[in-house]
Amino acid sequence: MTESAGTPGDPDDSAAGEDRTPDAPPPGSEPAEQAAPQDAADGESQDAPGGETPDAPPPGSEPAEQAAPGGETRSGSGSGSGPEPEGGGAALDITVKRKRHWLRWTALGASFVVLVAAGAGWWLYKKLDGNIRTDTSAAAELKAYEKERPVSVVHDAENILLIGSDSRAGDNREYGRDDGGSQRSDTTILLHLAANRKSATAMSIPRDLMVDIPACHKADKTASKPQFAQFNWAFEMGGTACTVRTVETMTGIRIDHHMVVDFNGFKDMVNAVDGVDICLKEPIDDSDAHLKLPAGRHKLNGEQALGYVRARKSLGNGSDTDRMDRQQQFLGALVNKVQSNGVLLNPTRLYPVLDAATKALTTDPGLASLKDLYDLVRGMRDVPTDKVQFLTVPRQPYHLNANRDELVQPDADKLFKQLRDDKPVAVVPSDEVKKDGDKKEDGRSDDGKDDDGKSAGSTDASGPSPTPTYSGNNAATDLCKQ
Repeated sequence: MTESAGTPGDPDDSAAGEDRTPDAPPPGSEPAEQAAPQDAADGESQDAPGGETPDAPPPGSEPAEQAAPGGETRSGSGSGSGPEPEGGGAALDITVKRKRHWLRWTALGASFVVLVAAGAGWWLYKKLDGNIRTDTSAAAELKAYEKERPVSVVHDAENILLIGSDSRAGDNREYGRDDGGSQRSDTTILLHLAANRKSATAMSIPRDLMVDIPACHKADKTASKPQFAQFNWAFEMGGTACTVRTVETMTGIRIDHHMVVDFNGFKDMVNAVDGVDICLKEPIDDSDAHLKLPAGRHKLNGEQALGYVRARKSLGNGSDTDRMDRQQQFLGALVNKVQSNGVLLNPTRLYPVLDAATKALTTDPGLASLKDLYDLVRGMRDVPTDKVQFLTVPRQPYHLNANRDELVQPDADKLFKQLRDDKPVAVVPSDEVKKDGDKKEDGRSDDGKDDDGKSAGSTDASGPSPTPTYSGNNAATDLCKQ
């Protein structure tokens, strides 16, 4: 037996090596430099000259650690990759630094945009919130008479009194003589929001309706006496609080909130939604209403819309009843325009509407912030347009003065009870009900009934119904298809 240049192997290991694959290192061996493997064919030791290991590892073997120049050890990749090119690490570091630099500037820019947006949003919020005027005097007056007011019957149902101011003071002087800035209620609507927010009913109250007006405090701090007079006197004598208490006395419905809207505010709201479409069967030429239009379809701007809802002598039969019906139809078209055009879901379109609306409103403290108004609008956002209904309190000519109105009973009390108890009511266009009787100028027959031959607001004559039906319309009605 001849001696080899290498260290002889352990005899036991030689025997065991027959069972191991050539690739596997012997048990307990270090994973560092290894002797050249034996040839599986002749069993002879194959040492490279000078004791160096062969350049190429045998097929299937794991890459051994290689000595790098300078004595360092580098791990092979198994793919034949050699040492990194000179300067490669520096280029990689520069790329990473540039990426991190870009990410820092991106984050800084995004933060700046968020801060600017938040600041602008807060500024817009404060601006809109500051537009709203609060009627603290009315709140104090109502609080003083709290024991006389009705209580709420249904939790979460809300009743809001909307009052259209007929004041001719300030910017409204162009619509008539300014008699010292006195205020009159041109239009009054009781808006009932169902507790489940699946319906909304707007009931108009004629300004010439004869009602019981309770004792109210006047602007000069003196108190008026209880009296039976036409409805709009309450607003002229005692302002909003007196009007609220008059409605509560008449209906037994607790008024939760109130809003007063003036002429110019109404115009701005119509302009903010880019006008409202109507159709005229006959031309209009009314100098008092500042309105002159041919027959046909028109998109009314704010000024024209105000003339349209206020015109009396030049449209229809000239009655206040006819004018209220026209106002209800227009408000329904306005609601439909807001919902169908996605105004409530589009911030760029919603802001002008909110700006106009908040500038137009004087509210009780409970609605005197943008958040309160937003919560109110959000609750109405999902109400279907066909469930936003408009009607007028059942009325007929006052028996002592045909130029005034009085309630039709028991129809009026039935309507008030339905709203008070948050029960549904239904409305149908007046022309869908069979007409009967000779019409007078105000649209009523000689027996004091409406065009349909029955008292306004009575149930449908076709048979008993669990839901009282009244003459009116809803926001889904197309004014040009009637």
